[in-house]
Amino acid sequence: MKIVTKSAELKQLVGEHKAAGRTIGFVPTMGALHHGHLSLVKKAGACTDVVVVSIFVNPTQFNNPDDLKNYPRTIEEDTLLLSNTACKILYHPEVNEVYPDKDNRVFDFGSLDKVMEGEFRPGHFNGVAQVVSRFFELVQPDKAFFGEKDFQQLAIIKAMTKMLDYPIDIVAGEIIREVDGLALSSRNVRLSEAQRKEATLISRTLFESKQLIKTGNIKEVANFVVENINRSSLLNVEYFNIVDGNTLQVVDNWSQSDYIVGCIAVFADKVRLIDNLIYKNFYDAHSSCKV
Repeated sequence: MKIVTKSAELKQLVGEHKAAGRTIGFVPTMGALHHGHLSLVKKAGACTDVVVVSIFVNPTQFNNPDDLKNYPRTIEEDTLLLSNTACKILYHPEVNEVYPDKDNRVFDFGSLDKVMEGEFRPGHFNGVAQVVSRFFELVQPDKAFFGEKDFQQLAIIKAMTKMLDYPIDIVAGEIIREVDGLALSSRNVRLSEAQRKEATLISRTLFESKQLIKTGNIKEVANFVVENINRSSLLNVEYFNIVDGNTLQVVDNWSQSDYIVGCIAVFADKVRLIDNLIYKNFYDAHSSCKV
């Protein structure tokens, strides 16, 4: 595995591989890697010839300065983890390498970035689009891999790729969970022992709610999820929206869409956790690269 910190060197290395006819897979991360990230690297290795992984805590996507300051940075552990994977190039730049000039671009995603995460984290997805588009220009991957846990981010990346006419296949990776159901997240390490135990209530409630769609309407299911989680003294639901999986707009009934997803954000004190559950789906998000 080659570790690269300079954008010019990254472009040169990738260019050499592309000139040799090799396909490039790209997995962008902010580090603090876990098995969810590694599953994306594995998928990329199965689908492309050369896997590039970035580790970069992007300042433009944090609307809360404390969240940026507290985001875990574990580059030594991350490097060791990646050394045993399909990763061929690790790109770990400083901010001035990613943004040699201030990025003032403003993306218009219509209603996609106005709901859920976009409503509670203003400017977040514009920052995501800035950094991912910058990486796409540097890496020029054939395929890029993103986890479904960040469901709204995945929709934004797909929209941005289409908007900027990038010839890149966006491949989704399913949510990877702990044995007890908690969705893997870099933020989980910030949970206290009591919070970590209680956080399993999020996924457990989501899974239980799926059984209610046979007899309950959408409002009843949504109320069940919010009320059940909020009964915990350690957890507080910020939002729970049941939405069309393509438009991310709230649906009123189960027949309104063939692709319905419940998306949730929950605070455990100052630690913010997100998760989602697909209630109804004919759309195969993994069709472009099965592993």
